[in-house]
Amino acid sequence: MSTLTKPNHIGRKISRIRELRDMKQEALAQALGTNQQAISALENSETIDEAKLIEVAKALGVTVEAIKNFSEEGVINYFNSFHEAVNNSHFGNNNNCTFNPLDKLMETVEENKKLYERLLQAEKDKIEYLEKLLKQK
Repeated sequence: MSTLTKPNHIGRKISRIRELRDMKQEALAQALGTNQQAISALENSETIDEAKLIEVAKALGVTVEAIKNFSEEGVINYFNSFHEAVNNSHFGNNNNCTFNPLDKLMETVEENKKLYERLLQAEKDKIEYLEKLLKQK
C-alpha cells in the first residue's frame, strides 16, 4: 500500500498540510531547528512520536488533532462548502463596481498633484521669508 492511500500515514498528512500552507520543507526545517532532509524523512514516516508531532503542529500553526484527523476528502468538502456558502450569500454575489476604478485613480492623481503644488509653494514661501530675514541683518 503506498503512502498516498494509507489513511493514517502521519508523515503524508504533515506533508499535505505543509503544502496547503504554502510552506517549503526548508521553512518547516528552520522552524523545527533541523534540516530539509530530516523533514523529508519525517514526511515519509508512517508514525511519529507525540512530542515531535506537537512540535510539528506548532510549526505548521495547527493542532495535533488537525494533523491526526486530516484527510484530502475533508479539505475538498471544506472548500466546496465554503464556495457554495459564498455563492449563496449576498456577499458572494455583490461583485459589481458602483464606480469606475480608473476615474478614482485619476482623481487620486489630481489630488496628489494639488498636494505637491501646495507643498512646493510652502517651501518657496519659506525660502522667501528666510531671504527677507537675511536682508534685514
